[in-house]
Amino acid sequence: MNSSAPAPTPRFLADMNVGRLGKWLRALGYDVRPAPTASDHALLAIAREEGRVLLTRDRRLAVSLSARRGQVSILLVHSERLPEQLQEVLAWPGLGPPQPFSRCIRCNTPLGPAPPEVVAVLAPPYVQRTQKEFRRCPTCGRLYWRGSHWQNIQHLLATLKGRP
Repeated sequence: MNSSAPAPTPRFLADMNVGRLGKWLRALGYDVRPAPTASDHALLAIAREEGRVLLTRDRRLAVSLSARRGQVSILLVHSERLPEQLQEVLAWPGLGPPQPFSRCIRCNTPLGPAPPEVVAVLAPPYVQRTQKEFRRCPTCGRLYWRGSHWQNIQHLLATLKGRP
């Protein structure tokens, strides 16, 4: 085994208490599976089976799983505000740099290039005229381009870099 190979970037599972955080992490390119309706038992099973770090703000859940901590990793998010929540997650050991515009924010699938014929049908005319790069989710079909959401992501990253 090559000891110089980088460790795999952690993959996350977001419970219903951190749904917005999960969406923003996906926008930053992190693998965050949403689980908005899963029971505590199902969350544990998914995290264990898929080797995911469970993201939650539910202290009761985190405490109840602490006895089984060897089975799953848990990141108990303390803050109620998104920027601080992101800071908590971005401090997770082994987490690589953000790769915005690489994952579907709805279903977490890696994005691929969008063929021109798809762009012609799905993108508004103004967007087609003003944008050059389009990405598409192969699972749900959602089309992405670097519009105002891209500017929001860039602003958020700049803000986070300025924090201690």
